[in-house]
Amino acid sequence: MKRPDITGAFSRRWRALPSWVRWVARLAALAIALVLPAQSIARVMAPGSDWRTLLFFPIGVYVLLAVGLNVVVGQAGLLDLGYVAFFAIGAYSMALLGHNEHWNFWLILPAGTALAGLAGVVLGAPTLRLRGDYLAIVTLGFGEIVRISANNVNFTGGPRGISGVPHPPSVHGVKQLTFGVLDARPYYYLVLAAIVVVIVVSRRLERSRVGRAWASIREDEDAAELMGVPTLRFKLWAFAIGASFGGMTGVIWGSKVISITPDNFPLALSILILACVVLGGSGNLPGVVLGAFVVAWLPEYFRGAAAGKPLTHALNWVIGAHATDFAEYRTMLFGAALVALMVFRPQGLLPSTRRRAEMREGEGGLGTMGAVADEPQHIGEPE
Repeated sequence: MKRPDITGAFSRRWRALPSWVRWVARLAALAIALVLPAQSIARVMAPGSDWRTLLFFPIGVYVLLAVGLNVVVGQAGLLDLGYVAFFAIGAYSMALLGHNEHWNFWLILPAGTALAGLAGVVLGAPTLRLRGDYLAIVTLGFGEIVRISANNVNFTGGPRGISGVPHPPSVHGVKQLTFGVLDARPYYYLVLAAIVVVIVVSRRLERSRVGRAWASIREDEDAAELMGVPTLRFKLWAFAIGASFGGMTGVIWGSKVISITPDNFPLALSILILACVVLGGSGNLPGVVLGAFVVAWLPEYFRGAAAGKPLTHALNWVIGAHATDFAEYRTMLFGAALVALMVFRPQGLLPSTRRRAEMREGEGGLGTMGAVADEPQHIGEPE
């Protein structure tokens, strides 16, 4: 029995709505995002945790990183396993220029964004002729090179890192924009503004000539090249733009944490951000945002659920253990939720129309990864 495609029907109805209705819905979503730090919401979303801090990191930072990685993976179809490197470049730009050179945050933000974009070009120029698994291995290596280099060179502070990173300048008289150590709300509004900017830029790129070139490369790079698309140039654009978004996120995150060390940028973070893109719906911005929110929020919700004794007792009964804290098992439960989602909804929570068509036709890969299912063979037919 064929299951109804609820998200597909919703997408068709959304596109059929008048333009002004869609704008009202977007503004309503932004209004909801602005009131998320309210305490009444915190009691539901993060029992036992600092909800405002969670809204900035990991939730806000993951959303911003996922939207940037979606340019590379979702729009251009290039598998990047070293995206954390650009995040690290932005964070160290904030630390070095702010702490050592005493630059203003609003000068460091474009500088760190540009440095990360330049790093994307430096990485992409010699490696983007590779495809699929080979490109993934190279990008994975680049991410580890950046982390290990930061751990071994002197100007980054080595394993001790850099302390005393300055905060953004506060707006006097506006409590919501007074940047300090204790209140994470101003940083959440800062990252929210960055998310809005990045989403607008990504959407405009997707509907432009550049976005159409990325789509053709993702679907079939050889055919795109035969049709006259300069594939290497547009892949470089994807890497540079995605890297610049990651660098901007690193600058914003670095302005909050005060101290930056190489251990802040593990390979696992790249994998988590990739999971945000794939689980939410690769290539679909609302899906990517939703996926990042779920990936960032669920483990923290499970941590806070330690206060719910019935959940703790139920889990202890299931696994036959005598645990004292439900939070000890939050990673296991989060992983089980991800596996279940991939089994029952491999196209993601909110897939794009094109992605849904690919999954129906048996093409499960991400662009040039090449995981294409063969047509079923009948007995007696030649292969």
